[in-house]
Amino acid sequence: MSLEQKSYRTAFIILSLICFVLFVVNISLGSVYIPIGDIFETLSGNSTNDTFEVIILNFRLPKAITAILVGSGLGLSGLLMQTLFRNPLAGPFVLGISSGASLGVAFVILGSGLFGGVLATALVSKWSVVIASSLGSFLVLLAVLAVSSKVKDTMAILIIGLMFGSITAAFVSVLSYFSSAEQLQQYIFWGFGSLSNLAWRELFIFFGLYALGVLFCLLSIKALNVLLIGDAYAQSLGLNLKQSRIIIILATSLLAGTITAFAGPIAFIGLAIPHLVRQFFKTAKHQVLVPAVILGGAIVMLICDSISQLPFSEATLPINAITALVGAPVVIWILIKQRKLVF
Repeated sequence: MSLEQKSYRTAFIILSLICFVLFVVNISLGSVYIPIGDIFETLSGNSTNDTFEVIILNFRLPKAITAILVGSGLGLSGLLMQTLFRNPLAGPFVLGISSGASLGVAFVILGSGLFGGVLATALVSKWSVVIASSLGSFLVLLAVLAVSSKVKDTMAILIIGLMFGSITAAFVSVLSYFSSAEQLQQYIFWGFGSLSNLAWRELFIFFGLYALGVLFCLLSIKALNVLLIGDAYAQSLGLNLKQSRIIIILATSLLAGTITAFAGPIAFIGLAIPHLVRQFFKTAKHQVLVPAVILGGAIVMLICDSISQLPFSEATLPINAITALVGAPVVIWILIKQRKLVF
């Protein structure tokens, strides 16, 4: 084993330990503090405190797992987009996936008044919001895939994705204009993002789609390394550019679309985590970057969620606000320190 491989192995061990510690701390913190000993007793099936057992198993453990899936998934999809477009400002939502999800949710929440009374109340439920968000993301994905099969220029796909985002934002604005204050408030609350709305059944579905997205990403590692040198060189090396592009877009859409559907549009993580990881690992090899981004995204999201819970208080801050307030200054500091963007 080379010295470089040993350093990576040590770094991954440290990151895994940090992630585990933060996972336990995240479960312990909240309006009711739970001692770490009680957490391990509950997880091992030897709990003597029924109240702690209910809080941990029904609320905090699913929330902590959701934080890991959301942080790692967004970080991974951001890495895929930045590599595909070779653009440091690309994030997981540049293809309009989040905008499509937002439009689907807007039709359910803001457009529910069109159906009136009891039917409107029936339409606005947790599963209806998830399904609408997924359908919105899926329709935008189909449009992007149709375009990507016709367009040879990768940057053109980026611009078209941004245009799809503008179109869907326009529809949301029209729906907002004709909506009531209560409907607007409900839609805004969804836009804040939340990690605590998932029960075990929803979490299993979430994990299945997340795992499929990660699988597509792992299948694309070789293509991602080649794409860094440019499309022309990648094709000269025998890379099927169209097929690789579609698989990468599918992986990103599965990850970002699923996360938006179940947790809302959570900003910053997908854009910043790949840059933070590159600053520490100093490599362009995706066989290193992919697991590093997964761990880094999980760690940052666990930190942000722990802060948003306002430990020992019943109040909870929007996770979107915390991800920006905690993460953006760190990225700015690193970029100023490094004097350039590592990409």
